[in-house]
Amino acid sequence: MSGSFHLHLISDATGETLHAVAKAALAQFEGVTVQEHSYTLVRSERQLLRAVDYIREHPGLVLFTLVNQGLRSELLNQCTLITVPYFDVMEGPVSLMQRFFGARETHRPGGQHEIDQRYLQRIEALNYTIQHDDGQALDELEEAETILVGASRTSKTPTCVYLAMRGVRAANVPLVLGMSAPPQLLAYTKPLIIPILSL
Repeated sequence: MSGSFHLHLISDATGETLHAVAKAALAQFEGVTVQEHSYTLVRSERQLLRAVDYIREHPGLVLFTLVNQGLRSELLNQCTLITVPYFDVMEGPVSLMQRFFGARETHRPGGQHEIDQRYLQRIEALNYTIQHDDGQALDELEEAETILVGASRTSKTPTCVYLAMRGVRAANVPLVLGMSAPPQLLAYTKPLIIPILSL
């Protein structure tokens, strides 16, 4: 069966989860043309009804993630009146987890995108690593947690970036044949200094 269809994606957050699910599901179908309509950050009745008006003009399948029970109920009522199929993408996993954990859900939209202390630590570490790459700012290296030391082209920079993405303030210092290592390295006591011999 082939044809052209409308797919409406309604989310009270960024819609990333919804789009990922829809993309994975659509990949299973060939010869079907789908026009996607995305409505993100839908957190008021006015915003929801605006989306419903468009669905009424272009009937199709409705996928949604709405944690606000009032908005969810309103959407279900409207979809029933318009007679379009709908599916709550989060209902199955959340209901299963609620039963398994024996805990109630928070109904907090976009919770997976909240900026926590760990995220801020990773960003700070990444900024530090960029500012102290390839022997830059040698006098500030005592603030590092790890310093990689070795010859050029031994992947010191990508290793430092990898560590920074996990919240470790990493710096790297190149060693050049025939030249002494920077004297600052011998004075530091706090950072873990790791020699990189080869790859």
